[in-house]
Amino acid sequence: MAGKVHVIGGGLAGSEAAWQIAQAGVAVVLHEMRPVRQTDAHQTGAFAELVCSNSFRSDEWETNAVGLLHEEMRRAASLIMAAADANKLPAGGALAVDREGFAADVSRALEAHPSIEISREEIAGLPPAAWDSVIVATGPLTSPALARAIQALTGEDQLAFFDAIAPIVHHESIDMSVCWRQSRYDKAGPGGGGADYINCPLDKSQYEAFIAGLLAADKTAFKAFEGTPYFEGCLPIEVMAERGAETLRYGPMKPVGLSNPHRPGVKPYAVVQLRQDNALGTLWNMVGFQTKLKHGEQARVFRSLPGLEQAEFARLGGLHRNTFLNSPKLLDATLRLKADTRLRFAGQITGVEGYIESAAIGLIAGRFAASERLHRKLAPPPPTTALGALLDHITGGHLSADGEGNARSFQPMNVNFGLFPDIVAPTAPRGKGTRSPKGFERKRALAARALADLEIWLARKEPIAAE
Repeated sequence: MAGKVHVIGGGLAGSEAAWQIAQAGVAVVLHEMRPVRQTDAHQTGAFAELVCSNSFRSDEWETNAVGLLHEEMRRAASLIMAAADANKLPAGGALAVDREGFAADVSRALEAHPSIEISREEIAGLPPAAWDSVIVATGPLTSPALARAIQALTGEDQLAFFDAIAPIVHHESIDMSVCWRQSRYDKAGPGGGGADYINCPLDKSQYEAFIAGLLAADKTAFKAFEGTPYFEGCLPIEVMAERGAETLRYGPMKPVGLSNPHRPGVKPYAVVQLRQDNALGTLWNMVGFQTKLKHGEQARVFRSLPGLEQAEFARLGGLHRNTFLNSPKLLDATLRLKADTRLRFAGQITGVEGYIESAAIGLIAGRFAASERLHRKLAPPPPTTALGALLDHITGGHLSADGEGNARSFQPMNVNFGLFPDIVAPTAPRGKGTRSPKGFERKRALAARALADLEIWLARKEPIAAE
């Protein structure tokens, strides 16, 4: 197999990495252990299976960093974004997809590509020494054998956190005489029409009773993993409730931008939203309701919500352990492991959070690996782009003053405009010198600069010659 690049892991990052390598004209072997060996969260052997949510979040590129990352990846010919766009569902301003259709499209594309070889096997331990170019994209559910081998090679303790999965409800079991269809502020998004969510309203007494029931319910015990921190962007709903009785009303249960047609003029005290989970509209995901409640308790507590008294669950919530590297210390600027430069890492294991962020790092890693195999040196995407800002965060954004990785501050991160270099306008009103744009003006300026700089990076037909 000399000359081939090996990609371990067929999730979003691995699938995108393999696609980018193959599209560059380089042969690639994509190793995926499912369905030979399943994980605690996956249910199929499909590539790019979505397990936590069907949403890629905001698709608005001018004012949202996630939407900007979507747009950059589209312009970089991303397989993941092409499949997402082909399978989008109504979801307000978000890009949500039909899970099965999305994974099926990704799988068909990879299996049909003449430069991609599929190998269904677990890579237990470090890859064979003969594999001189490898991308490890095993995600947050890296097999224990491989995780131990990486830890032994780096001498680093792996960091870990728990990630919780939200329940999915059958549409026909939702009481629409109580609930109604509406997006916040009637906002339409990709594939949507302004009424993309099902809303379950609660008055004050119902909300207080729900919080009390949530806090009293039996939870899954951590046991051996006790003390492992959560990622703030995916907290179990009961953990949020423990932070204060009103926390959920300012989080996933906020009632803003909605009006109940069953009770005109009466504003709900809190609202539970459900988002369409498949193309047929038969399954709906409880937005923000990731949980570690025991299954029996989930059914009991969530059926106390107005409109969900008879809810039938296609899937109850769950909990799994995620692992990630201390990437600023362990990886170089091209995602190679400093202790063994034949190994690159991509996806959530590098310390990014979110489906699209994982795929983005897979895209970058794939391009780096392909260029290296072609005996060229590819410059990283500019840090002014969403792709570059995300890469900079995991490979250098958390270095301490002495140049060593600061593990205590490095945590999984979604893409956000706080990762971008600031922008300064050349002039200010009334001759007062330069000024920095604020609010939406700043975001639009950052987004416009990002796409302009990305086009320059993508237009480099000949990568920088290798030294």
